[in-house]
Amino acid sequence: MKKQSAGAGGLKREMGLGSAFIVVVANMLGTGVFVIPGFIIAELGSAQSLLVCWLVGGLCALAGALCYAELGAMMPHAGGEYVYLRRTFGRLPAFLSGWVSLIVGFSAPIAAAAIAFATYMLGGEHEPWLVLECCGRPLINISATTLLAVGVVVLLSLVHYHSVRLGRRVQNLLTVFKIGFVLAFVVAGLCFGTGDASRVSGVLTSAPSSVFSPGFAVSLIFISFAYSGWNAAAYLGGEIRNPGRNVPLALVLGTISVILLYLLLNAVYIFALPVESMKGALDLGIKAGAALFGAKVGRGVGLAIAFGLLSVISAMIMAGPRVYYAMACDGVFFKGFCRVNVKGRTPARSILLQGGLAVLMILSAAFETLLAYIGFTLALSSVMTVCGLIRMRLAEPDMPRPYRTLGYPLTPALFIAVNLWIIAYSLFSRPLAGIIGMGTIVLGILVFKLFTVTDDEEWDVLHGEQCSVMAGSEGEDGTGNP
Repeated sequence: MKKQSAGAGGLKREMGLGSAFIVVVANMLGTGVFVIPGFIIAELGSAQSLLVCWLVGGLCALAGALCYAELGAMMPHAGGEYVYLRRTFGRLPAFLSGWVSLIVGFSAPIAAAAIAFATYMLGGEHEPWLVLECCGRPLINISATTLLAVGVVVLLSLVHYHSVRLGRRVQNLLTVFKIGFVLAFVVAGLCFGTGDASRVSGVLTSAPSSVFSPGFAVSLIFISFAYSGWNAAAYLGGEIRNPGRNVPLALVLGTISVILLYLLLNAVYIFALPVESMKGALDLGIKAGAALFGAKVGRGVGLAIAFGLLSVISAMIMAGPRVYYAMACDGVFFKGFCRVNVKGRTPARSILLQGGLAVLMILSAAFETLLAYIGFTLALSSVMTVCGLIRMRLAEPDMPRPYRTLGYPLTPALFIAVNLWIIAYSLFSRPLAGIIGMGTIVLGILVFKLFTVTDDEEWDVLHGEQCSVMAGSEGEDGTGNP
């Protein structure tokens, strides 16, 4: 079958190392670091454990990035886990990775980021105007916060629905602002803010507590949400030049950079606020800004954080629909989602589907439960992908590997062990999030049965056509060689 050229609809390898690095940083640096520290302090009760938790979570993300780097260099196509799991474990795991991307990888984080945006924009949490309950549990929550969150999801979904050009321009503007603001906040807070340096020095000289407690594992669930996005460059493998070199470098350097930024931001929080003031605070950035620079500046910091969070929402609204579009073109999702907006060349129906799911989650889920659900379910997906790396090492040892995972096999073993620990304690301490997460996967299996192409050879043809479109006119190595 003749391949389509890039100009006919395939993806071009136009992205260099710098652009791929920025994609990783932009996807990682977002909601979590501005809202999660309050939940972690509530669980662990000490600033020392807070920093250790961020470091452990960061090292786990780095281990995952090193593993995905090998897979991304071997299979430099768009799609991330969807491509890797199709090769290593077959159709069902590949579909489930896409299904998890739809529900958990993008829709749920969009909802969480939108709620955080509204909280910062409005200057704190607001009491609900209307709560509809079922069996004693809140079912629908209507408040100023949820309505503003819904509004921003709708607005940005329409931006990306309109055209790729408009969406890209908006995304670039928001990302540049976000990175610049975070750097300025860290430098200004530590150098010119009014805080207590003894709290920071005390953290560095005291031993952390509760590191092996259930609360630490629960905190890692929240941390894994904050670090999600470390695999972002893997989804763009079909558009990155020299992927055997640039995909691994983008994943690893981007993850290391965000680990350092997260540790510095948390040091700013500790410098600005005592532990008791941090516990459970969803608007921690506003409180830290007010403590460092005064109430008026603190409010300005809150607005800047809100504006920066728009970058996260926009990035996920832009990236997610491409996965559902690919699934539909492969014949394992509704065919209607394979269509694009002719004028704007966007996967319009997939964008609307994702936006609708995010709106539903905003209105129906408590923020903390939403974070636990995301962390639990994404851990399952990433563990399966890293297990696929080990399987490929055993089953296809002679396959060309432009990059080999540093520290193999200890690196994937560490990643799998930490994530299994998170999953186990999620089921124990946050059973509702675990039950919903497992329910999401079971529902995905049922949906897969509806769309399964019974003839394996036919599915392979469909998959090959889609890979031809993703690869464009270039070869497997991204250089034009077959």
